[in-house]
Amino acid sequence: MCGRYSLSAPSDLVAEVFDLETVTELEPRYNIAPTQEAPIVRAGDDGSRRLEMARWGLVPWWAKEVSIGQRTINARSESVGETRTFRDSYRTRRCLVPADGFYEWQARGGGKQPFHLTLADGTPFAFAGLYDLWRRAEDEWLESFTILTTRPNSLLAPIHDRMPVILPAAAHALWLDPSVEEAESLEALFDPYPAGRMLATPVSTLVNSPHHDDPRCIEEVVLEPTPENLTLWD
Repeated sequence: MCGRYSLSAPSDLVAEVFDLETVTELEPRYNIAPTQEAPIVRAGDDGSRRLEMARWGLVPWWAKEVSIGQRTINARSESVGETRTFRDSYRTRRCLVPADGFYEWQARGGGKQPFHLTLADGTPFAFAGLYDLWRRAEDEWLESFTILTTRPNSLLAPIHDRMPVILPAAAHALWLDPSVEEAESLEALFDPYPAGRMLATPVSTLVNSPHHDDPRCIEEVVLEPTPENLTLWD
């Protein structure tokens, strides 16, 4: 799964990577957690890309309670087209979720060691996301999103058995295009991102608490060699 991620890149770089016409000033985030608001990019009616804030944890339009979003922060790519919670959004409400890293935890000895996963060049990237709109009250809507996951690549496999779907820049337009509904066209995007283009950095357990959201969350820590973490740098 993907349960925490970061987006601390400069706003103008985010706008460049996601081909946004307007630069929206974004506060650096080092530990984005479920139910919090975070930026998503989706296609407007005119085809332009729009950055909006949405709640992490998809609340489908038909839900009776917003609390369902606590269980829908991720959607399995293998079944997203058949699962009732996600299938409508998968067809026509896809979005990009900007990030510059995400966290996974490796079971080690008596606890779990967090790792910050990034692209090797440190640039921002897109998770494959879905969004939906839920009516809170008359003329009041909640926009929310989920992040798709897939099997891990060889870098992630020693840490966790799932990873988020990371879309290369060349796939952004296809993913955002609401006219594309054929499963075959989209399923090809769900392969794990190449391990050779990513880095795994051990970080402090400060990230375990969503109350910590500052640069300390992404600072590298030194690990004692163990059979688990030696495989990360073979």
